[in-house]
Amino acid sequence: MDSITALKILVAGGFGAGKTTLVGAVSEIRPLRTEERLSEAGRPVDSVDGVEGKRTTTVAMDFGRIDIREGLAVYLFGTPGQDRFWFVWDELAVGALGAVVLADTRRLEDCFPSVDYFEQRGIPFVVAVNCFDGARSYPVEQVRTALDLDPAIPLVLCDARVRDSVKDVLVEVVELAMAAG
Repeated sequence: MDSITALKILVAGGFGAGKTTLVGAVSEIRPLRTEERLSEAGRPVDSVDGVEGKRTTTVAMDFGRIDIREGLAVYLFGTPGQDRFWFVWDELAVGALGAVVLADTRRLEDCFPSVDYFEQRGIPFVVAVNCFDGARSYPVEQVRTALDLDPAIPLVLCDARVRDSVKDVLVEVVELAMAAG
C-alpha cells in the first residue's frame, strides 16, 4: 500500500462564523459533522445576535479531507465555536500544521479567543474573513486594525461556501506553516 502524508489543519472561529460550511465546501469525502439543533434552553448561553437564522451548532468537531495530490492529503478539523466546548480544542490541536481563524464581521469580537489560542501555542494561522451575503464589507486593513493582528499574520477574504475560495485559504495556511518551518 502506498504511504500517505497527511497535513492537519484546524478551522476555528466564533459561533456561526461558517466553520462547518467551510469544511463541507472543500471536503472530497462526506464530511463528518457533529451538529445539534439549538434549543430554547441554550438561548441564554448561545447568543444568536447577528446570526438569527442559525438553527444548529457543532458540539464536538467537523472533519473533512481533501487530496492535494497522490500521497498528500489535508485533514480539516472544524472546532466548536462556543466557550463551553473549548476543552475539545487542545485534543484537536495536537499535530496541527496550522489553522484558519474564520471571522465574521457581524460578530468580529467572537474570533478574538481563536486568535489568542493559536498565538499562545505558536500554531501558524491565517485569518479568513467570511464574506456573508448582506453583511457589511470592510477594507482588509480596517479588519486587521480592529483585530489588532500582527502584520505577519495573513488576513484574507473568502466565501466559505465556495470551494475555490476555501482552497485559496488552505494554500495560505500551508505556505505560512512551511515558511515558519
